[in-house]
Amino acid sequence: MLLRRSDVLMTTIEDRKAHVAEREGVSPSTIPADAVTASASGLDPHIIVAYALLQVPRVASARALSEAEVRDAVESRIQGRDLGFLGEERINVAELNLALYDLEG
Repeated sequence: MLLRRSDVLMTTIEDRKAHVAEREGVSPSTIPADAVTASASGLDPHIIVAYALLQVPRVASARALSEAEVRDAVESRIQGRDLGFLGEERINVAELNLALYDLEG
């Protein structure tokens, strides 16, 4: 049976959801779509707020910070929608990582 590209894409997305859910210790149904899809270039420095917040427990543990510290760092770096209505609120991951590095001392 020949798979259509849409079938391959759906399989890929479901596999990615399962992987992210296992890594974050959550149900696959809680994984935002942006966490399992890629930009055309794969170089987008932003993730949506929901995905950043989903990662707070794991990042806090890995960096020996409290979840409150990491959550505060995420929430203080929320960037609004383009032109106020296009797209989703987002987090620049590079900027967040620099802030977390500073918190680590």
